[in-house]
Amino acid sequence: MSNNRHADTSQPSVVHGGTAELDLGAVRAFVAIAEDHSFSEAAARLGISQQAVSKRIAKLESDLGLRLFHRSRAGTGLTEDGSAFLAHARALVGIADRALDALRVRRRTLRIDVLDTRLATIELVRAFHRALTNADIEDADIEIVTSDGLRTAPGALLRGSADAAFARVSGALEEGLVSTPAHLEPVHLLVGRDHPLADRQVVKTGELAGATVWMPGNAAGSEWADYYRFLSAEFGIRIDTAGPNFGYEHMAQQVASGERMSFAGMDTQLPWQPGVTRIPLVDPVPVYPWSLLRHRQNRHPALELFVEHIAAGYQPYDPRRQWLPDPDRAAFSTTRT
Repeated sequence: MSNNRHADTSQPSVVHGGTAELDLGAVRAFVAIAEDHSFSEAAARLGISQQAVSKRIAKLESDLGLRLFHRSRAGTGLTEDGSAFLAHARALVGIADRALDALRVRRRTLRIDVLDTRLATIELVRAFHRALTNADIEDADIEIVTSDGLRTAPGALLRGSADAAFARVSGALEEGLVSTPAHLEPVHLLVGRDHPLADRQVVKTGELAGATVWMPGNAAGSEWADYYRFLSAEFGIRIDTAGPNFGYEHMAQQVASGERMSFAGMDTQLPWQPGVTRIPLVDPVPVYPWSLLRHRQNRHPALELFVEHIAAGYQPYDPRRQWLPDPDRAAFSTTRT
């Protein structure tokens, strides 16, 4: 027997049959021996040692209280009890295989939570999909889902209804979840065409001290509202969250009318509005920290590729020219967490 067979150290699933508890791995070994008429051939098919196969069959016979095989010079054959059990064993293995196939099909689509399809993270997903397509890699199907950010995305990851999610993470995560720094998005100022700042190429963030910035989408308890709370405290900017929040179109119209100014991420896809001017903030540049979250036990075939793609494109926080809230700085000062 070759020495490269690995030891049977797995914990196989259990099939309950009457008062006996049938080990699915042992049932699979039984079917392989019955079809190959050889313990050694069955071991080769299963990729385990012959000793491991023998142990599985010994346990199966003990659980059933029956002798399933007899050996002769012609090889290994089934006893009468073994012959009677074979059809049922094949059925058990077939059901298990069909269940696994169904899960593989279900998991083929990588489900990614982007919070909102107009935000910067959607372009990160698009770039990944293009990379997969250009490399002709299978499992390139991606499904976009949305939630309420850190308030609901962790639950989706724990349940398995999402494979990855983008959010701002500044504290501890639920057990089993991990995050990777994904993107630092510069914040822009939005003003109307007739606003005194409209002709400026850039605005120093400190110049906004005492100003009021309207952000009706800053939902109470959200991680983005928390980010702008830190920004407000650092630079003396008043954040007005008065609503209702009628969406990006209404916000852009209000800014265009000259009545209000607002903030938006550099990559946020706002509806076209000729009366709105976007101005970068500098000295320092406030950046919004996006992290990629996933469950450490998620084995989706495309998820590892996605994490590697995100990590490869990430540029760490530069305290000389950028600003982040204190709770975000440690995680975003390195390429990976």
